[in-house]
Amino acid sequence: MEEPRRKRTREEYEQGLPGYHDPTAGIGGAAPAQSALTLRLVLAAFGLVFCLVAGILWLATDLPAWPAVLLFVFAAVAIVDLVVVARRKLRGEPG
Repeated sequence: MEEPRRKRTREEYEQGLPGYHDPTAGIGGAAPAQSALTLRLVLAAFGLVFCLVAGILWLATDLPAWPAVLLFVFAAVAIVDLVVVARRKLRGEPG
């Protein structure tokens, strides 16, 4: 059976997680890899705003409604991604 997972501390994230492998470590003084959580947060926020506005504008036309529904589904995915990334950043993961 698998052991129950404990919450990781901020220090563990700063030191790097077990099993992390950086193939460029030590080559030419390469900087350590950084997580792109902030970029992902910004892109998810942009996608949410864009999909909501585009979906509302699409519904204002006489065109079929299915593209607007698809845009609203994408907006829902962006909301879920925003929540996941925000939780990871609050937990202390770098990026």
